[in-house]
Amino acid sequence: RSFPIHSTYTIDTKLGEENKKTIESLYRLSVDIKKIRRLKEWVLLQDVAYVKEIADILQEMGADETAVANILERCPEAILHTPAEINSQRALWQCVCQNKKQLIKLIEQFPESFFTTDYHENQKANILFFQELGLKNNIITRFLTSAPSIFYNPVEKNKDMIETLQSNYLSLGGSDANMKIWILKLLSQNPFILLNTSTAIQENLEFLQKNDFTDHEVLQLLSKLKGFIFQLTPATMQKSMLFSKNVFKCSDQELKQLVLKCPALLYYSVPVLEERFEGLLKEGISVTQIRETPMVLELTTQIVQYRIKKLSALGYDVKSGTLENLNGTKKDFEVNYGKIQSKKERPIFNPVAPINIED
Repeated sequence: RSFPIHSTYTIDTKLGEENKKTIESLYRLSVDIKKIRRLKEWVLLQDVAYVKEIADILQEMGADETAVANILERCPEAILHTPAEINSQRALWQCVCQNKKQLIKLIEQFPESFFTTDYHENQKANILFFQELGLKNNIITRFLTSAPSIFYNPVEKNKDMIETLQSNYLSLGGSDANMKIWILKLLSQNPFILLNTSTAIQENLEFLQKNDFTDHEVLQLLSKLKGFIFQLTPATMQKSMLFSKNVFKCSDQELKQLVLKCPALLYYSVPVLEERFEGLLKEGISVTQIRETPMVLELTTQIVQYRIKKLSALGYDVKSGTLENLNGTKKDFEVNYGKIQSKKERPIFNPVAPINIED
């Protein structure tokens, strides 16, 4: 994820000289200064830095010397924030963390997210809003680290987006009783949904309705695609559907049923679908087989090849059999693989048989 550029600290690096005090302070903390020079030299050119103060705060929170050095190497701009800013950020994050130990662990893993303090007030308001909405603190901490950009929005924008989703859910036939659960699930699966605009959401829903998807089916697609449908455009969806229609040589109604069965036909771009189709055909799988089990297109070509190889070793021929055994998550595949293996081998477990370590 990209993080905002701290324009406050921008400097002409050609004209600037490194701050010797900063260098000495970092050196005392065993920080790899060469690494900072290579990645973010501009930090070392600033007149004011709070190296010792920030290191002390991190140590107070439970970070050992190695952790402090790692954090400052990965996010050297941390030393340009005042202790007051970092203590405010610390107090804010602490209100959604279980304890000090969890907080310092998150900072070690995602220092850039923690040390982006420019949006502190927005973060504060959004955390409160998410809590009022019913999101659990562990979900909010996940948002803070993996989707920090949603906290840069003013809280009003995020509220408007949630209201847009709620009104669309109800207009598509969703019930008041289930609305809160639906929204919370959608948000926890894809927080980036908040970065969309109301116009984009409306355009995508209208596109589906124009293509004869009923309100119930549109709602079904929203849930199946975990809200990622809002990151598409009518133009990209149209191209993907047209590609699938030509490959499967099917009618509009048949295509609609295929999309409901496998929303990936709508979500993936034409180049991705093309590559996956070609990968399957090269393995000797027919278009008819793919049409019967389109969900196989959710898998990358590499995963498909790996699974075919494993099944072939058991004597299972995907060219003549069903693709169901190839399909699903890693866990689903392992279950299917185990069933095929147990049918082939009798007894299922032989204590004196050699262990197969090939996989």
